Amino acid sequence: MTADSSSASALMSPAPADPIPEQQPLWPDPEALARVVERLSALPRLTTETESGLLRAELAAAGRGEGLVLHGGDCAERFEDSDPATVLRKTAQLRALADRMRDGSGAPRATAVGRIAGQYAKPRSEEYEITPDGVRLHSYRGDAVNAHEPDPALRVPDPARLLTAHDRAARVLRTVRETWRGIPPGDRVFVSHELLLLPYERALLNGRVGPDGPAGPGGLPAPGGLPVPDGSAEPDGRHAGSTHFGWIGERTRRLDGAHVAFAASLSNPVGVKLGPGAEPAEAAALVRRLNPRAEEGRLTLVVRMGADRIGDRLPALARAVIATGVPVVWLCDPMHGNTLRAPGGTKTRAVPSVRAEVTAFVRVLRSLGAHPAGLSLELTPDPVTECVDARSASAGPDLFPDYRSLCDPRLNPAQANAVVGSFLAAL
Repeated sequence: MTADSSSASALMSPAPADPIPEQQPLWPDPEALARVVERLSALPRLTTETESGLLRAELAAAGRGEGLVLHGGDCAERFEDSDPATVLRKTAQLRALADRMRDGSGAPRATAVGRIAGQYAKPRSEEYEITPDGVRLHSYRGDAVNAHEPDPALRVPDPARLLTAHDRAARVLRTVRETWRGIPPGDRVFVSHELLLLPYERALLNGRVGPDGPAGPGGLPAPGGLPVPDGSAEPDGRHAGSTHFGWIGERTRRLDGAHVAFAASLSNPVGVKLGPGAEPAEAAALVRRLNPRAEEGRLTLVVRMGADRIGDRLPALARAVIATGVPVVWLCDPMHGNTLRAPGGTKTRAVPSVRAEVTAFVRVLRSLGAHPAGLSLELTPDPVTECVDARSASAGPDLFPDYRSLCDPRLNPAQANAVVGSFLAAL
């Protein structure tokens, strides 16, 4: 192995004493992965610390009760959706929903953060799946890992797809930044994804990025020397150059795990998902670990408990977090805890349950004197039929005439507006 490939391996792998990352693909060729990581580490970073600092200032305001946050987008972003027209439809939907939240609540601002420009990987419950005709395949883990087509060869995790992920994220960000021209930070759409594939994330730490944005062969247009508010970034922290905001999922939030350790080292604002299994003491420990300096805008807690459990589980958890004295931004993810299977096995979500969880989230936090700062939704600007408008999915095979998601079901525009309406009504 060369000196350069040894350096790449250091980025790719934890040190001997570090925890082994969870939910990583079974890459068949570690040497091929090391070569890809080496190439990634030489590429321009996708985002700047300046940009992440601006988002962090907006999140800080939301955490203080001076604004709201709309976080949303696809469950699993597709490489093919990186064209400008598709990106503009997504950012327009996010901005319109955020504007509705601002205007409907009387809040001075509402920040939009997309699950976009990097949401190319997904954790999975099972490493393999069996097709209806009995073929055993690797589970689809997102376009950054393998293809969705049920072909055994295409489902083998391919590290070269990480390079495509960087290229497509760069393309998406070029369009996103075009929408920023002439508007203040609070009216922009920022980007985010789950911090899941740690070889990719480690390769894009810091690196070739200047005060005016990424540069290099085929690099991105500069964002224009935007000022960084005081206290919006830790000068001794590492910046994740893959995104503005990254979160740790429900499956990877173990306190002593690799993903929490990685997120704790970053200057970016970060989030963590908390499901019904999260214990109050665990949540308090995560808050202290991820925001040890108790800085505003640093940490977002995304609650995803389900309509039938949030009323029982959230009060004690929220009290434990509040007792730490650490400021956090509270968001409600009413999607993941309300997933069900329709007859025939189609994965869906009942919009009434989604809306009920939103209402309970606001009620619980308000009763404890905390600010319900916003929503984290899986949604699309397309008129899909993936979520159902009844509490059960028993209307027969014609229930999903336009089901497009490759992973979890998303709200269509009318359904997303209805969920935002429930949030505003509860406020």
